[in-house]
Amino acid sequence: MRIEFDSVVTRWNSRVDSWFFATLPEELSLDIRELPSPPRGFGSLRVRASIGATEWTTSIFFSGSAFVLPLKKQVRQAESIEEGDVVTVELDILDV
Repeated sequence: MRIEFDSVVTRWNSRVDSWFFATLPEELSLDIRELPSPPRGFGSLRVRASIGATEWTTSIFFSGSAFVLPLKKQVRQAESIEEGDVVTVELDILDV
């Protein structure tokens, strides 16, 4: 399943290291939760993500009312992404 969405980049400061995320739209997240998928830790789903010319494999996690996509430091550096930027994300969900 391939999807595309825009998201504001947010920072989660609950740990010593800062984590950055793109958040999927709530309605899309609820649709994804309805898909049959194998059980994985924290309700995660494996995905292949791309922003600009950068592609990587990771997992999305359901947090509150939507799935979030972690943005690795290498991805942020390669695409010059900062907190508050709006990014366009393409996702292939691998666990369906």
